[in-house]
Amino acid sequence: MLGKKLVTAQKRGETRALCLGLGMVACSMMMYFFIGITIVPFYTKSVWTTETVCKVLKANIKDKVFCPNSEGSEDEEIFPYPCLQVWVNLTASGQEVMLYQTEDTLERNPKCSYVPDKLENSKEAKARIETIASNFKKYQTFPCYYDPGGTQTNVILSRLYPSKGLLFAFLWPTLMFTGGCLIIVLVKISQYVSVLSAGQ
Repeated sequence: MLGKKLVTAQKRGETRALCLGLGMVACSMMMYFFIGITIVPFYTKSVWTTETVCKVLKANIKDKVFCPNSEGSEDEEIFPYPCLQVWVNLTASGQEVMLYQTEDTLERNPKCSYVPDKLENSKEAKARIETIASNFKKYQTFPCYYDPGGTQTNVILSRLYPSKGLLFAFLWPTLMFTGGCLIIVLVKISQYVSVLSAGQ
């Protein structure tokens, strides 16, 4: 009687462990799919892939210039903010080009090097832009990214999704997938050993 209870408890434990492993594998596959349709397209679309050194030539703030967050936008919360324009000397080619914060900055407003967040108000945006301009004047040389193919003549300060960020995004679903597969394999080994023991 006690043996039957132990066998029943073992089978329940194996079933739960198997369900856990399958659930982890299923969740990891969904995470892979989500990353594949959100982050990967932005990473592959970016042409600013090569890192080089940029030297600031001038950083000007144009006051009282309306710079919309996106062209043709009818968002009532959009406010005018000082337009920061940073021009740098590209070490790789020696050209004078305009610097943008990220790939998204160029799409939102190609006139300005920095676009404030929508959650910021006018005073916060002005203070942040002045701080950024002073930092550029203080630190004249810094790493930046350019397009080696020549499609884009401008440069960006940082990529939205760098290679390390993409690898980090794939790390967690990979660990979850590996853990789920390991649990399933251990359950199958346990079942196989139980069958052999019962046969003997």
